[in-house]
Amino acid sequence: MYFCNKLSYMISFQEFITNKQLNYALEDLNFTHPTPIQEQAFSVVRSGSDVVGIAQTGTGKTFAYLLPIINDLKFSKQITPRVLILVPTRELVLQVVEEVEKLTSYINLRTIGVYGGTNINTQKQLVAQGADVVVATPGRLYDLAIDRALSLKAIQKLVIDEVDVMLDLGFRHQLMNIFDLIPDKRQNIMFSATMTEDVDHLITDFFNNPKKIAVAVSGTPLENITQQVYAVRNFYTKVNLLNHLLKEDAFKKVLVFVSNKKIADRLFQLVNEAYYNEVGVLHSNKTQNYRINAITAFNEGEYRILIATDVMARGIDLDEITHVINFDTPIYPENYMHRIGRTGRAKKKGEAILLYTEKEKEYKEAIEHLMQLQIPEVPFPETVAISEELAPEERTIIKERYNPLKHGDEDAPGPALKEKKEKNKKKNLGGSYRREIAKKYKKPKTRGDKNYNKRKRK
Repeated sequence: MYFCNKLSYMISFQEFITNKQLNYALEDLNFTHPTPIQEQAFSVVRSGSDVVGIAQTGTGKTFAYLLPIINDLKFSKQITPRVLILVPTRELVLQVVEEVEKLTSYINLRTIGVYGGTNINTQKQLVAQGADVVVATPGRLYDLAIDRALSLKAIQKLVIDEVDVMLDLGFRHQLMNIFDLIPDKRQNIMFSATMTEDVDHLITDFFNNPKKIAVAVSGTPLENITQQVYAVRNFYTKVNLLNHLLKEDAFKKVLVFVSNKKIADRLFQLVNEAYYNEVGVLHSNKTQNYRINAITAFNEGEYRILIATDVMARGIDLDEITHVINFDTPIYPENYMHRIGRTGRAKKKGEAILLYTEKEKEYKEAIEHLMQLQIPEVPFPETVAISEELAPEERTIIKERYNPLKHGDEDAPGPALKEKKEKNKKKNLGGSYRREIAKKYKKPKTRGDKNYNKRKRK
């Protein structure tokens, strides 16, 4: 059963948070009213029951599990962690650690983040100092546990954030291994933007009668996001339209989503020619330091434009994005919701723009069907040049012309080697002497043992 709450921003944090130090931290952050998922999840998480929370991107899911956990987590000197938070990407590790540190500015709570792509020996030294909360990606956490650098025997609460993304990225096997290393008696807390079949199987297999919370239907657009769509002929025409839109002053902080890494790099080169040093690119092939620096530069305003793949559509908290541009129409309509959820956060207004070609029209219609809303279409600007050049993936593949002529038997290839003569087909039996000895004594006489055959006769 799902608990749904239609109330929004009516209750204050002070009315249900009992930890004074946590309230002080929220006051410093100017957070006074919880979002629906935060208000609804607080008492359920505190109850100790397994919890499954479903809410849209941008509704405050991270605080929804952090607030009740931090509210009740008491001071302890033990080295082994008591709370484990699993997230799918390294960027999310850094973000969740930062959020925990904000909330615990008046609380003596040790938090560390571990993730791949960095020196594991440095992280071994870090975890050896002890922690109350560990935020980790599954792969690196399992490596540390197997090396006995990090003990998980005292975990009381397991949080799996963005679980649908984690399963999409192929982390199910690592999750199964981690479940084997942590105590059976624990509280499982899972938050996600969508409920998929894989997620449902995970809940059935490992959760104990969980209480489920849903505060928004997946696929329902956020009210403070304005949406519009352009019909565009091809890739390079999309580039021309994008460069045209970016000239407007209103596009102060723009996140551009593409479908894959190859297109991300190609688009970056093209846009960077028009807006040099204003553009960054972000995808999983970039190094860890590059990705961190790109996010930092975008958040701090050094980059006005950030081009990213769908991996970055989930969970990464990028500040005050004015526009999200879907350069490619996503195949899965849910991904559109995660993309546009990067703008219009914290009650601020945002705009989402979708570019689609004729081949992508069915994907656009699937998005509208999911939202039960037709996105307003904007006429293509007359001042934007329509390109005749096609991208590699748009070009027609020329196949070899079909040859109806069949080869006859006379054209069949001959044997690679000549057939052996009959005398050369005989099998080597080891010589006449060995054959006679084998026939007489049933076993060939062995070298170096003169008495072998005598013993056999006795």
